[in-house]
This record gives sequence, C-alpha cells and structure tokens, in this order.
Amino acid sequence: MSKPFHNKLMIAMAGALCLGTTIGMPANAQRKKNAGTPAPSTAAAKDSTGKPPMIKPGPKAGPKSFGEVINEKAKADSGLFNIYKQDDRFFFEIPDSLLGRDVLVVNRISKSAAGLRAQMMGFSGDIIGENVIRFERGPNNRIFLKNISYSDVSKDSTQPMFTAVMNSNLQPISAAFDIKAFSKENKGSIIDLTEYISGDNDVLFFDGMIKNMLKLGGLQPDKSYISDVRSYPVNTEIKTVKTYSRSGGPGMPGMPPAPGGNATVELNSSMVLLPAVPMQPRYFDPRVGFFTAGVTDFDADPQGVKRLQMITRWRLEPKAEDVEKYKRGELVEPKKQIVFYIDPATPTKWRKYLIMGVNDWQTAFEQAGFKNAIVAKMAPTPAEDSTWSIDDARFSAIVYKPSEVPNASGPHVHDPRSGEILESHINWYHNVMRLLRNWYFVQAAPNDTRARNMQFSDELMGELIRFVSSHEVGHTLGLRHNFGSSSTYPVEKLRDKEWVKANGHAASIMDYARFNYVAQPGDGISGADLYPRINFYDKWAIEWGYKLLPEAKSAEAEKSTLNKWVVDKLKDKKYWFGTESNPDDPRSQSEDLGDNAMKASGYGIKNLQRILPNLLTWTKVEQEGYASLGELYKEIAGQFSRYMGHVVKNVGGIYETPKTVEQEGGVYEYVPKATQKEAIQFLNQQLFTTPKWLINQDILSRIGGDAPSIILTRQESILDRLMSAQTLNKLVNGETALGTAAYPATEMLQDLKKGIFTELTTHQPIDVYRRNLQRAYVDNLSELVTPAPAANPAMGGGGGNLAARTDGASIGRAQLTALRTELRAAISTDAMTRNHLQDLIARINKALDPK
Repeated sequence: MSKPFHNKLMIAMAGALCLGTTIGMPANAQRKKNAGTPAPSTAAAKDSTGKPPMIKPGPKAGPKSFGEVINEKAKADSGLFNIYKQDDRFFFEIPDSLLGRDVLVVNRISKSAAGLRAQMMGFSGDIIGENVIRFERGPNNRIFLKNISYSDVSKDSTQPMFTAVMNSNLQPISAAFDIKAFSKENKGSIIDLTEYISGDNDVLFFDGMIKNMLKLGGLQPDKSYISDVRSYPVNTEIKTVKTYSRSGGPGMPGMPPAPGGNATVELNSSMVLLPAVPMQPRYFDPRVGFFTAGVTDFDADPQGVKRLQMITRWRLEPKAEDVEKYKRGELVEPKKQIVFYIDPATPTKWRKYLIMGVNDWQTAFEQAGFKNAIVAKMAPTPAEDSTWSIDDARFSAIVYKPSEVPNASGPHVHDPRSGEILESHINWYHNVMRLLRNWYFVQAAPNDTRARNMQFSDELMGELIRFVSSHEVGHTLGLRHNFGSSSTYPVEKLRDKEWVKANGHAASIMDYARFNYVAQPGDGISGADLYPRINFYDKWAIEWGYKLLPEAKSAEAEKSTLNKWVVDKLKDKKYWFGTESNPDDPRSQSEDLGDNAMKASGYGIKNLQRILPNLLTWTKVEQEGYASLGELYKEIAGQFSRYMGHVVKNVGGIYETPKTVEQEGGVYEYVPKATQKEAIQFLNQQLFTTPKWLINQDILSRIGGDAPSIILTRQESILDRLMSAQTLNKLVNGETALGTAAYPATEMLQDLKKGIFTELTTHQPIDVYRRNLQRAYVDNLSELVTPAPAANPAMGGGGGNLAARTDGASIGRAQLTALRTELRAAISTDAMTRNHLQDLIARINKALDPK
C-alpha cells in the first residue's frame, strides 16, 4: 500500500557544497616556511586609483595528521563508518574500500510533533525520504557525496552504448567535504559532517514532497541539534532533533485546522551499505502481482530501449551446506530469515495475533522450498539487548501507532538495482480496530452473534487483527493487491459450508474480500470461515517469486521457465491475478465477492436488511448517546453503495487478461451483453426502484438526516457513471467490435429509462424519491449535449468535451428529444406530478436549445 520515494538530484542547501572549507589559508600551511622569508603583510596596499585592492583568497590547507584532528578525548564508535565525536563535532571516517559503493539512506520520523499530520503521514516511524548515495574522492582533497539514480542503465561497459548512457547520466554532486585528515592506517578519509547533519537537506532528512505535505518551512538552527550518531557493521544511524517553521492550514476534512508556528520532530537517518554484488533480479510478469523496481535498459533491445521491471522480494537463499538438498526438493532453512519484531509499544493483548499473522506465511514459503523462512518475535528489552532500536535499519518491525487513522500499511525498502527488499516497517494504526469492527458488523453480524454489539471480545478482535496483519505482511513480501482473486469463485459456492471450509471465500488474502457477506443465516458458516486466509494464489505467488532456479545465472535465463510455470498454473482460474489499477474490468474490484456481482450483491442486501431493524438494539451502549447508531447506519448505507458500484462496473466493462503468445485468446474482451443487461435490471430493481428499506425513521429521528437525500446520493453516483460520455463511448466501441452481439448504448439508456420513468405508462403519482431520480436522469443527458467550457492550456486542460468528440452528444440529444415527447403525452391528476413533468420539459428545452 505504501510507495518508495524518487531519488533526489540535489540537496536543499546549496551552501552544503563547500561545507568545511577554510577560506584564505596559505597553501604551505602544513609545510616549513623557507628561512628568511617574511610573513605576508596584512596591510592593504594603496594604488593610484584610490580603490581598495582585490584580495584573493589563498589556497586552502591540506589534510592534517589523524592525531591533530582526532585527539584522545574523542569518543569513537566503529562500524560501517567509524564515527568520532569530539567537542560536539561529528567526524566520519570514509574507508577507501567504500568509496564508490552504493549506500541506501532511509529517513524516518522517530518522534513526531504534536498535530503534525497530513492524511496518513506525520506519525512516528513514517519514512520521509529515501536516497541512494555514494562517497567519491574529488580533487583538492575533498570527498563528494553523490545522489545516485538508476533510471537509465547500460551494463556492458565494452559497448559504445555504455559510454553514451554514462555521458548522459552524470550523477549530481549533492555535497562536498574537505578531507580533514587521513585515517591512522592511511586507508580512509576523515570528514566533518557536523554542519551537514545539523542543517537541512533532503538527502538525510525530509523529502521535499513530504515536507510540503506537512507544511514545514525553514529549519530553526537554534532549536535543532544532533542527538546521537551510532555505527554498526553494515549501517550507520543518525538521530537528530529538528525544529521547522510551520504554516497553518485548513486541515483535513473533519479535522481541526493545522496549527502554525514551529514543529519539533526527532528524525532518524539510516545509512545502509548495499551489497557489492546486487542480488540476481527476477523480471516482473503482469500475470503475478508483485511490486517492482524499474529501469530503462539501453542494452535489452538492440533496436530501441526497454523498460525492465524487477519484482521486489527478500533475498532468500539456502545455506551453502543445504544447496544440494534444495535442488533435490527438500525443505531447507534460509541463510537469513525474514524477521519481524513487534513494537514494544503494542498493547500486550494484541501481540500474539500480530505474531500469528506473520508466522502464517511460513506455509507459503514451503512451496518455494524454504521452511521457517519468516518469523515474528517480540523486540528485545533494553536489558536483553541495549543496542536494539526500532529505528535501526537492520531490523524490520510492526510499528504500533496510537492514531485515529483507521488503517494499516505494509511498505518496504528495497535495493533499486535489483529489487531486493532490505527491511520493512509495517504501520499498525490503533484505530484500524474500529474499521475492523464496522466491517465485520455490516458484513457478518447476521451469521456471527459475536458481532452484534459495539465492543467485540478480545478473541474476536484478535482474530480480525491476525488477518489484517497477514495482509500487510504480504505487501512487505512484495505482493500487490489481487482484486481479481475473489471473482474466480462461484457465488453459490460461498454459501456451501464444506466448500468454504476447504477453499475459503476468496483465493487470496491480498484481495479486499473482507468477509463472506454472501453467506446467509442457516448456511452454517461462521467464525474463521467468514474471514480471509492466506490461500491458493498467495502460496503460488510466493513460489513464483521466491523459488530459486540455480541453473539460471541471470534474470533473462529464468524467463522461459517462469513463463511456463505461469501458463501451466493459469489453466486453473483460481490462480488468476487481477490488478487493482484497472478501471474497466468488473472482475477486479475491491470489497466484492464471487463471479457475479448481481447475485453476490443481492445476498449482501438481504443481510443488510436483516441488520437494519436490529440496529437500535445492537448499537445500544448504556449511558451513551446515538453516535454508534449513526456510525453504523452510515456503514450500512455505504455497504449498500458498494454493492451498487460492483454491479455498475459491468456496464461498458472490458475484461483484461494479460497473456504471452503461448496462451490462446485475446487480452481484452467486452463484458457479454447478457451480463450488462442483467446489471441494468438489477439496478432498476434494487436502486432506482426506491430502496425504502434503507429508510428507518426511528433511526433518523435519533441521528438526523433526510431520507430523500440519503437515497438520491446513492442513485446519483451510479447514474453519473452509467450516463457518462466515457461509459457511452465504451459501449459504442463495443458495438463497433461485436456488431449485433454487443449491448448498444441506446439500448442501455432505453432499459434504464424504462426503470426510471415507469410512471409515464402506469400514470401513477411520482413521489419525491422518483422526482429526484428523474431530474438527475435528465440532467445527466443534458450534460452530454451541453458544450464544456473551453479548456485552459495554462491549467493543463485540453482535448475538449469527450461527449462532443464522440457519439455521446448525439445519443444524449436523441434521448432527450424522445423523452420530451413522452413527457408531453403523460397524463396525471396529481398536482406535484404535473409540476414535475413541466419542469422536466423546461429543462430539456433549455438543453436542446440553450438560446
């Protein structure tokens, strides 16, 4: 759910390029002066012009001896970079062996400022910047810090293309430091980083985008300081306290205004040495959902360029003594386990469930040939290990955040050269438990009596926490959301107790298939069989991403084997991956279940209709008001809207099934006409025929709100999609491709009109709910024929009105003209109905003839 930062090309402080340089010192300061040579005069000479002379600064001093710079009182700390703290200054020893090596810098908030929030950013543990840097020896006894980008690559240094790419991708020098001295063994350079660490730059601290998001301004040097610098074998940790000016702002919706003034934060910057030899990458396949690291390779395509995407994954390798066992198919333990530590701040009663959520992935890794590959454990106490820190980049953790944010996220840090995941901090926000309660209440209460109150038992909440933990861990293993997973299961099977016990209600925990809302009371499905689980697709994805191919010595050499695996596996549709980023494929949706949204949503609505009459009782809390009633009523209305959204995506839908040439059939396919007509029929019955079951005056009298607005809000959002120029254009394109087998846009609108304007043939009075709906229908058609304002290129506009550039306008005009004729012929004895019909005619006249 979280994304890595783009590498930055320059630091925020331009003056950092010459930090530590002494101006005006003579070049021979470190040498004996010649006998008899007078010292240079400091008096200003006069000339005939009467102007003061130009004084040119002399060359700077060269490095001193180690003992002259670092004395016996210095506090030393050895590690990746030896650190010397002396008189409140911090000297880094840059070994010659590390010059030119890639170092990953990860910046986090250790302790956040009060009120420093922007959406999900601003909490303790949040990553605020990420860069790859190198230290390189420069002229005039300086060390350059370069910010490294891996966007363009050419690997073969013997070819002219390598030189061309290098010449066009000179890496920027972000800072320069004088070499103060050389190390004792003369194998390293001593530089003073005090000013660089004390100041503000986007290499060690806030990425510019995050800084702007948090409304942070200039650094307040007098209120900032270096807290600690520690070095370990492969990483150096820098902790600082920074105070920034902060501009006030309106704040997030529903939140108080963002305060101005100053904001003080404790920041931790981890400098982690990347492997000298990157892990062998594995190329991304769109049929298996992994996060990626991408580069543009100028060697991969001899007649062009190719964008290479490498999946992100941990480096799992068998121990040297177990390699042959692994090749024989025996389970072996990896050379290095994936270990997640549980934040000591986590409430005790939830720790075991978070641990179980991590350990549940062990069976998935067994399919890849590794046992005990992943494990969770409590973080050591200071008495057990005084050097352990949750900020240390060597350790992955599940970080507890006492926040009102109802969420959790699983970001990871990876090597941009290979996709190797190096560490992860899963963010566990306290209020995710409220989200879990609400989800489970509206989706499972009819089948699980434990959900019918506002305070879940620790056991139930713990089980729900376990599933969310597993989902977020999946992200840290490299897995993306698989929103298509749930569509591979037949809806009716989700009511079969034994089938669900064997198969779950979705093939992947990486789907947003929260709970089995299809199950009905009497089906006997409850408890764990209502929850998601690590399932078929998840185990397969881990196998595809992590199983080693020892005989393949490059990512290119693996491709044919990996492709064969996928082609064979996809003969069983439960291993299908549906991306979370496709706006047109109704199979790939969040929060849905089953292979038919109409059937699944119908079952879901039945369960909502069982909950609503009991809502007053089930949300009752002694000596409290009706806040919980209002919150859960809103959740029920929102769940109903989700069901409508699942259905409407079928209209104008386009299936996308990525394939290689070894697989039969096309990649893109229009949703069948019968399915689209079924969707319109469902919407006419469940939404456009007023869902009065959703209106409960006993509830509204306690929480407020007017019934017509509640209904119209849900109807308008669906109408907006159905009658948009985009949907109509897709239907027209489908008709072009399929001919008579397609669902024409005109037929869709006719089907829709039959459900929305039934009173024109029945001559029944039109109530307020239907009047609102019919006005929305006419307004949507009117928007199709009304020219959009001219786009302003300066504001990024362009392209004009889609309806005017396609058949949308003509379709809308024809529909309005036909509807006006029907409205004029309508007969009604009800005064409000007559007024309404006349108003609709006036609206249509204005749309068709705005003059």
